[in-house]
Amino acid sequence: MSSHDPFAALRLRDFQLYSAGGLLAIIGQQMQSVAVGWELYERTNSAMSLGFIGLLQALPVILLALPAGQLADRIDRRRIVQAAQLFMSFCSVGLALLSYYKGPVLLFYALLLLWGVAKAFSWPARAAMLSQLVPLNLFSNAATWNSTVFQVGAISGPALGGLLIAEYNSALPVYIIDAVFGLARLISVALIKSKQTSYSKEPMTLGSLIAGFDFVWRTKIILATISLDLFAVLLGGATTLLPIFAKDILQVGPSGLGWLRAAPSVGAVLMAFLLVYLPPMKQAGRALLWSVIVFGLATIVFGLSRSFTLSFAMLFLAGAVDNVSIVVRQTLVQVLTPDEMRGRVSAVNSIFITSSNEIGGFESGLVAALFTPVISVVSGGIGTIIVVIATVLIWPQVRKIGSLQELNKQQM
Repeated sequence: MSSHDPFAALRLRDFQLYSAGGLLAIIGQQMQSVAVGWELYERTNSAMSLGFIGLLQALPVILLALPAGQLADRIDRRRIVQAAQLFMSFCSVGLALLSYYKGPVLLFYALLLLWGVAKAFSWPARAAMLSQLVPLNLFSNAATWNSTVFQVGAISGPALGGLLIAEYNSALPVYIIDAVFGLARLISVALIKSKQTSYSKEPMTLGSLIAGFDFVWRTKIILATISLDLFAVLLGGATTLLPIFAKDILQVGPSGLGWLRAAPSVGAVLMAFLLVYLPPMKQAGRALLWSVIVFGLATIVFGLSRSFTLSFAMLFLAGAVDNVSIVVRQTLVQVLTPDEMRGRVSAVNSIFITSSNEIGGFESGLVAALFTPVISVVSGGIGTIIVVIATVLIWPQVRKIGSLQELNKQQM
């Protein structure tokens, strides 16, 4: 009789607190992302204005992630998350004031840059803290539920944000809600009774700073999987251009934008439930590669679509298959990394993820400005499929990744 428990991680009190606070924060952040994109595009009518949103949020992560990761390996990770979350809430209050008083666009960008600084310090600490909350043999289950929490927030956040903007004809309520939900995460993290962990005692030198990169470079499976995600999302992401598709191509307004933003997460949540109920993947590497291929194909069809229903369906499919890659990557990174290095390795992972999401958003905006939004999205989907082929040629061992459950047992 199988002993597989799909709710194993959710039965742990600290993981419950971590997830509940994270859910509220993600809802708020996703609402705010819709609000900022819609407000700036309404005021500037420029694809590049959307691209700059991603760029300004990415730069701090790329520049500060390594020292942030080193800090997360030396001091209590809960304190870092709390301080960063408080700062992010202050930035949301600033955005609310700018929205109310119709402040300069440059000040919007300045606050987004400061928000990115806080995110740069929060991300490695939050990622490394997760491994302190669950036993390693449950980490794959925890990673799946953690992804599910994010996707539930990414469903409800954009939909709620779009509805509020349409109802009040203003983004002001969205920014205020994000600030309040951010404070809720701060409180939930304060209630966590984190277990004792092995913090690094290395001197703060350049060598210890780049140790995370060195570990990732030497661990080819981690390098391959996060590189695949980096280039696939860098090229294939269409999220940044959704305000243009919603307003000018599909003509569905802010509420339609909210549903388009939510579509990938609806697919991801359904996939997550399948992953927790089904036995662990026996061929995780092959599943990862095929999921990215389908992601690229769905992106191409979305770019060519003129139907809201078809566009929603393709974003839904893209989100579903992307969740497979998220679970595989998160499990590999955390299980194969020693506890005293998880902050620095998580920082490297955050650089890869941020580069793919935010820099990918800038790339999409730039190509859309130079050519058209359709060319930007379709060419990105084609590029994603090429990336999969290149990954198999450079790192053929990715295809040989087997059961994640067996990987967990080997590290216990």
